[in-house]
Amino acid sequence: MSRGRLRVFLGAAPGVGKTYAMLEEGQRLAALGGDVVVAWVDTHGRAATAAMASPLEQIPRRTTSHRGVELSEMDLDAVLARHPDVALVDELAHSNAPGSAHEKRWQDVEALLDAGIDVMSTVNIQHIASLNDVVEKITKVPQRETVPDEVLRAADQIELVDLTPQALRNRLSDGHVYPAERIDAALSHYFRLGNLTALRELALLWLADEVDSALQNYRAQHNIDGTWEARERVVVALTGGAEGETLLRRGARIASRSSGGDLLAVHVSSPDGLSATNQQNLATQRALVEELGGSFHEIVGQDIPASLISFAKGVNATQLVIGVSRRSWLQTVLTGPGIGNGVVRQSGSIDVHIVTHAEAGRRFALPSVSGGLTARRRIIGFALALVLGPLLTLLLKTIRSDDAMTANVLAYQLLVIVIALVGGFGPAVFAALMSGLTLDYFFISPYYTITINQPLHALGLGLYVINALLVSYVVDQAARRTRLAQRSAAESELLASIAGSVLRGQDALAALLSRTREAFGFDAVRVVSEGVEVAHDGTPSGEPSVHLPVGPSAGLEAFGPAVDASERRLLEVIATQIAAALEHTALEETAATVGPLAVSDKVRSALLSAVSHDLRRPLAAAMASVGALRSMPEDLSAQDRAELLATADESLQTLSSLVTDLLDASRLDAGILAVAARPVSAAEVVLPALDELGLGPSSVTLDLPASVPPMQADPVLLQRVLVNLLANATRFNPPGTPIRLSASSLDDVVELRVVDHGPGVPDDRKDLIFTPFQRLGDTDNDRGIGLGLALSKGFTEGMSGTLTAEDTPGGGLTMVVSLPTAPALVSA
Repeated sequence: MSRGRLRVFLGAAPGVGKTYAMLEEGQRLAALGGDVVVAWVDTHGRAATAAMASPLEQIPRRTTSHRGVELSEMDLDAVLARHPDVALVDELAHSNAPGSAHEKRWQDVEALLDAGIDVMSTVNIQHIASLNDVVEKITKVPQRETVPDEVLRAADQIELVDLTPQALRNRLSDGHVYPAERIDAALSHYFRLGNLTALRELALLWLADEVDSALQNYRAQHNIDGTWEARERVVVALTGGAEGETLLRRGARIASRSSGGDLLAVHVSSPDGLSATNQQNLATQRALVEELGGSFHEIVGQDIPASLISFAKGVNATQLVIGVSRRSWLQTVLTGPGIGNGVVRQSGSIDVHIVTHAEAGRRFALPSVSGGLTARRRIIGFALALVLGPLLTLLLKTIRSDDAMTANVLAYQLLVIVIALVGGFGPAVFAALMSGLTLDYFFISPYYTITINQPLHALGLGLYVINALLVSYVVDQAARRTRLAQRSAAESELLASIAGSVLRGQDALAALLSRTREAFGFDAVRVVSEGVEVAHDGTPSGEPSVHLPVGPSAGLEAFGPAVDASERRLLEVIATQIAAALEHTALEETAATVGPLAVSDKVRSALLSAVSHDLRRPLAAAMASVGALRSMPEDLSAQDRAELLATADESLQTLSSLVTDLLDASRLDAGILAVAARPVSAAEVVLPALDELGLGPSSVTLDLPASVPPMQADPVLLQRVLVNLLANATRFNPPGTPIRLSASSLDDVVELRVVDHGPGVPDDRKDLIFTPFQRLGDTDNDRGIGLGLALSKGFTEGMSGTLTAEDTPGGGLTMVVSLPTAPALVSA
């Protein structure tokens, strides 16, 4: 039986029309004769969605009881038994009720796919696991239900259901998304225009990256090296010269002409490529790349044109920007046209832009004689010896005489030196021996024989050969050392690039793996610790070609071409840095556990200060009242006695409240707060809190719709939170103006809002007000010790909720308590 196909409708936010689009597609398939059923769809009370679902066959839901509450879920067994061609399963990230066959709905979908059933499902961008924290930073709303990225990436089809942010807000305002009592809270919180715009961009970018990844996998599977111009990708080649800024800005302009164009800058460090690199220029250009929204890459390559083209093809680039050669006319004549011609010849379908700049042709210098002893250069050296030797012999024969012997020797000596410069020791030895024999045969009497009549001529010939060998050896060693020095410089540049990525805030391990894969041309690299993959870059496949130990328990594995000894030495250096990065990560985790100790010490100091300062006044008042009652019982009138008793009672109540707050603060600090969470309605805690503070209808305006579902909370702690917030609002609210307390729900979150119209709190102090022992102004000792909001925040977070401060429109402060909906009522 073949596995079923998964089609996912992706949305940036609730209400964009994912479920409607899925049902519409289901109706279309059913009209074409397909066997389509609705396995699970939640209409959320939307009439249009319900109407779209009604014509389709619906599998009855499974009902289960949990803590006395009836829950309905998709009946997986019934769907498998029915075995339709296509099953519509809404909300892929949903968490199933306790006792279900699987914990998550996406696991139910996997079971349907394994049974050969095609599935269409829906998911919002905030439920993708890798984006969950990003969405929380944008919306300030945590998402408890997520679906792993690999589940979505394995889908056969992902379709984005898009709607502009303003159009979605209009739909929300018109009541097409949520009931009327939830609209205001949604518009002012999750569905802000900025939030929706950011979420939409996130959804588009995620899907674009997914499409790009699928394209790269397809090209790799089918061994496609050519460029596919699905998206403009502009690669700018940097040499470290002053012209780099000009090239980058030109490349950025080219990329910006295409919507979604990418800018990549690459620098090739090579032993026999570009001459000394200006690291300061390169660092400046790296910063400029990032400012222009691009990415910087550094690779080590033997052949610069081939390395540039290989990199460009690897990233599926469509444009390559290089600078006009900086060589002078003399260098061009002596050493050839340079790198640009090689790039153009090998570029294939990649467009090459050769950009002129102020540095073009400015330098005048002799051609570089540095080079490595590659096989290619040795072959060229032998070829020169075979070609130039006979040509030089023919030339010298035309002027042969006994008096020209010295000139002949020096001419052949020069030939040997030139060949040594090109091909190194081997070709130079060959040229020295051949030229020695040639001198004897053609220029030393008797001619055309390998014999010497005069001993001095034999001595001169011997010294010539020795000198030639010594010169070729020195030149060869210099070339080898130059090659090693340039290789070391290239390695240093690579390590500096890695260090720079880490220092600029990039993830150290990710930067190390990314730069390592690029520099050595690996298909993928990964770090494995005790058999478990810690991090990777690229897609590992097959067996690793390189394995190096990283610290005591980890290893670095590389997939792709094998490396030589010098490259392995560099990899060992990088492995050491990876070990340091892993150790740094472990130290950060340790520091995270030590950090709270410092906070606890700070709180303890503040606690002692508060005890010595703020408890003194009520304690002194209580002691004075009790002392007066004991020392003058007969002289006191009934009214004086009543006043003293009232003062003592008030002071003792204040002491009791302060001590209770201090004990609660200690429990929060120690992490031993006991939370007995259960479903709680808003009215269940709001009304007792109002009674405790003695607040009536003239002081507080309530907006508690019956449609708001219960929260999962501890009623005692939640009442304490509301008492603190209401007392704080009453303290700062203008006289005669009522406080507003409202309840609303959004997705699986219930929000309680306490709104006052007082002076408000500046943005830079909104986080500070939740710090223990902080009071507005820190000067009023008659208003407690500054624990109320700190305790409220701690209690709320202990119930898996959040407490945030917002500005009240028109002035004032709004405290928002966000708590999860009771599990029995979380939307399916």
